[in-house]
Amino acid sequence: MNLTARYGTLFGLVVILCVFSALAPGSFAQASNLINITQQSSLLAIVALGATSVMVLSEFDLSVGAVVSWAGILAVSLFARGWGIPATIAATLLSSALVGAISGTLVARLRVPSFIATLAIGTIVGGFTFWLSDGATLFGNIPVGFRDLGRGTLAGIPVPTLWALAMTLACIVLLDHTEAGRRMAAIGGNREAARLTGVPIVRSTVLGFAICTLLAGLVGLLLVARLGSAHPTGGNGFLLQAYAAAFLGMTAFRGGDANALGTLLGAVIIAVVANGLTILGVPNYMQDILTGLIILAAVLVRNLGRSRD
Repeated sequence: MNLTARYGTLFGLVVILCVFSALAPGSFAQASNLINITQQSSLLAIVALGATSVMVLSEFDLSVGAVVSWAGILAVSLFARGWGIPATIAATLLSSALVGAISGTLVARLRVPSFIATLAIGTIVGGFTFWLSDGATLFGNIPVGFRDLGRGTLAGIPVPTLWALAMTLACIVLLDHTEAGRRMAAIGGNREAARLTGVPIVRSTVLGFAICTLLAGLVGLLLVARLGSAHPTGGNGFLLQAYAAAFLGMTAFRGGDANALGTLLGAVIIAVVANGLTILGVPNYMQDILTGLIILAAVLVRNLGRSRD
């Protein structure tokens, strides 16, 4: 694999940074803005890392946005009922992981296509979210200690950025350096061959989907910590951007394979583009158009590099 296919996306990020620095030198290239970009990309990166865990299986989970919303609404509801921080976090993350486990079971054991299974499960979760919230934004007695999980800085680094880095490291270890990760990759590469070699298909698939929604639930909690409230559709915007980041990441470092480090890079690229275009006063619809074009360009660069191997 040549350097174009392996590092084309990383090179693209450098080019984008240089362009915005030249167009808005007095604002974009400031250290404070670059730190802000890392914070803007942090929650997207965590959701995208979850999406990566199912893309390793060559599957998709369309419920992640709904799970982000559910986790936020559930957390605020539990705080309002007097639950403590540890119990609320545990219940929220457990229920979020359970959503993925159900989807994984449908996909692996009942052979329901992941698009259909997760679309249905996400719709059901969205219904429960509206039922619990009555369709309204929830504000509760959110403890100060919990709010600190999603805001502030540590050694000058935004706390959400530290969460994204920690989750990236955890996913790298899991997917690249554990037996569970290698089994998931084997299923994604060739399900039947993996089955014949003794890979536990159902268990590994359920694990991948549970990780995906667990991380989505974590983002729901971090949003509540940062905003002090939760909305029943607050996570919907994460779905498409998370997979955009993951697809961008597939064109980095591995030349076509889903990987955690590439996903983090993809999330940063999306945040850089949004930040730079906002500074330049570009309308939101143009940001969507340009983000889509960047994703297409990254894939074309990857394919061009492969064709020359």
